Amino acid sequence: MSEHAEPERPKPLCRTYADVTELRATEPQAISRAWSARIRRPIARGNGRLMIVAADHPARGVLKVGERATAMSSRTDLLDRLRTALADPGVDGVLATADILDDLVLLGALDDKVVFSSMNRGGLAGSRFEFDDTMTGATAAATAQAGMNGGKMLCRIALDDPGTVATMAACAVAIDELADAGLIAMVEPFLSIRVGGAVRNDLTPDAVIKSIHIAQGLGSTSAYTWIKAPVVDDMERVMESTTLPTLLLGGDPTDQDEAYASWEKALELPSVRGLIVGRTLLYPADDDVAAAVHTAVSMVR
Repeated sequence: MSEHAEPERPKPLCRTYADVTELRATEPQAISRAWSARIRRPIARGNGRLMIVAADHPARGVLKVGERATAMSSRTDLLDRLRTALADPGVDGVLATADILDDLVLLGALDDKVVFSSMNRGGLAGSRFEFDDTMTGATAAATAQAGMNGGKMLCRIALDDPGTVATMAACAVAIDELADAGLIAMVEPFLSIRVGGAVRNDLTPDAVIKSIHIAQGLGSTSAYTWIKAPVVDDMERVMESTTLPTLLLGGDPTDQDEAYASWEKALELPSVRGLIVGRTLLYPADDDVAAAVHTAVSMVR
């Protein structure tokens, strides 16, 4: 095999979702074998830009996409959409919780892909404790053992909620633990408030700038810290707030064409390294996942 030839991909342990359930029930140790056998890849490749699909909302109790209240209820439908996205050669990888990642690795969908684990999902949507966003997902140790590239953490900052400081402290510990393992800590910060009992993120440029400054100061090192930032107005000024590599958050926009236009403009900024998008691409209005992913890939590339 020449030095430029693609490595031979291992055969997936499962071909159907019934196979996944059967293997989970009868041979759970096969999951760790699948992670060990997976073809891994570094973050940097080509022009260094990344196109990542995200699927960690369900673990926080968020199943809504746009006006569809239960869009993400079916796990097999979500996996179908993820596999369609990951089959596009322009998609570099995925961010998800362990349950979804384990399904994907059993199905052979993660070979030669960048993989980020999702760490804190304890701030359940609509709960009284939403700002005390406990680390209930992957640990840094498990992320490293599986050969992933890093871990992502949500850091919502509510100045009038004491749960915020616990979340910040937990994120700081996670950043240090990931750095100790040489893994990226992807921090997704927001300044947030409650409106009628529901948490709302402040997406004004000044609020996003302040949240980035708070987030990039967490932990005892920033060597492996990246930022996951929303696309808002005045992104040129927003991105002047950091020298950290930044991936743009797709969010759950109401107008898909408008979202694409804002992403394309923001991707021209020097510290932006790519996109990390979930529901917008996995559940587009016309349900054509492949086309939506292709459009996003063309912007990143």
